[in-house]
Amino acid sequence: MAGRISVTVTGHVQGVGYRYYVTDCAIDRGISGYVKNNPDGTVSVVAEGEESKLQDLIDAMRAAGDPYIHVHDMSVTWETARQEFRGFFIRR
Repeated sequence: MAGRISVTVTGHVQGVGYRYYVTDCAIDRGISGYVKNNPDGTVSVVAEGEESKLQDLIDAMRAAGDPYIHVHDMSVTWETARQEFRGFFIRR
């Protein structure tokens, strides 16, 4: 079943390649949507795909063990998929 997540990620997640990391993780799982930096230092992710793959993406987005990325918290909201994206990209 398809779903949608809106995620706000806090921590040391800007200036460390986190958007590229999330993009690679999403593309590897066949997930569509986007990732973007926010002015307050957080990162936002909106993603759509199979719910099991979205859960896997959430787990991967913690970037456990990465020497530069340090995720402190992730606020995740589950929604109904709107199928508005083609592919996954970095929004500026």
